[in-house]
Amino acid sequence: MRFLTAGESHGKALTVILEGFPKGVRITDTAINSELEKRMQGPGRGGRMQIEKDKVEILSGLRNKITLGSPIAMVIKNKDAKINPQNKDSLEEKNVARPAHADLAGSLKYNEKDINNILERASARETAARVCVGSVCKQFLATFKTRVVSYIKQIGSYQTNKTPKDIDFIFKKTKKSKVKTLDKKDQQEMLKQIEQAKEKKDSLGGIIEIWAAPVPVGLGTFMQFDQRVDAKLAQYLMSIPAVKGVEIGAGFSYADKRGSQSHDAIYYSKDKGYYHKTNNSGGIEAGISNGEPIVIRIAMKPIATLAKPLDSVNLKTKRKQKASLIRSDTSAVVACSVVAETMCAIALTESFLDKFGSDSLAQIISNYKNYIKTIY
Repeated sequence: MRFLTAGESHGKALTVILEGFPKGVRITDTAINSELEKRMQGPGRGGRMQIEKDKVEILSGLRNKITLGSPIAMVIKNKDAKINPQNKDSLEEKNVARPAHADLAGSLKYNEKDINNILERASARETAARVCVGSVCKQFLATFKTRVVSYIKQIGSYQTNKTPKDIDFIFKKTKKSKVKTLDKKDQQEMLKQIEQAKEKKDSLGGIIEIWAAPVPVGLGTFMQFDQRVDAKLAQYLMSIPAVKGVEIGAGFSYADKRGSQSHDAIYYSKDKGYYHKTNNSGGIEAGISNGEPIVIRIAMKPIATLAKPLDSVNLKTKRKQKASLIRSDTSAVVACSVVAETMCAIALTESFLDKFGSDSLAQIISNYKNYIKTIY
């Protein structure tokens, strides 16, 4: 399975083509639009989200809501469209790069002085197209009762000390939370962080924890480096704009523990089969899912575009100048969590199809059931 996105932040539309998705899966645009709506929400979002009302249009690959096995094409039209592939637009040229954005590196790479031609594609607006693919994958994974959910562990300097019991706990607690927290006190403190940053014309990052469960044993392999499921998940999550760190299970906290304190002992019962009482490995060992919930944390840096710009340089004159002032968010951690779930769902679906086949859902279900019988 693979997909390609196309489109600019202020172009006519975002387009995505998903290829290699199996035949026979029921997909609804209602479910996709629900995910798109979640991506636009969250405190700290900027004016763009008040303009756009993202809705997907499925152009091909389905008949009567059932996938055909052919490429699935989807489009999201931009209301705030300012550039046109054929006609001259009225966008004012921008020559001052924003620190921590793609502006400088992209302009140097592509020999460009007008950063509009860089930022339009580099913008996180592109992730709306990925959310469409992720929603399709979530609907596939639901056939096997696998869910991907997330919660916000930290915004700014405030971090929760709450630990989720299981995936159901996360789903229930975050469902009505503005900041996808596990606790009302956490929500209040995180909202304070966002308001304080907004008053100071600053921006905030945070930490997101993603859970996927139940996940069958055996997704991914150690046979080649790029087939490891943890490697795939890390790559896909790092591809999200502003994500600068990924850790799985105990992650960096492994470093200050001994093996006897950190490794997950193995047990067996007729009811459960093989299982662990702890999950420091985050559901993945040697690049293979081990049957426990997959647990991943990602670190998102503060939004690069600031209402009070930092020092920069004009790419034409080479003179010192404040960075370009462009409409942006104070915090987009909640939106990032939706995209993170998306990328995890895509990675897990790819590994799932590698393991159980990809032609038709009926074939996959048969292969899955036969496999499960052999491991218990």
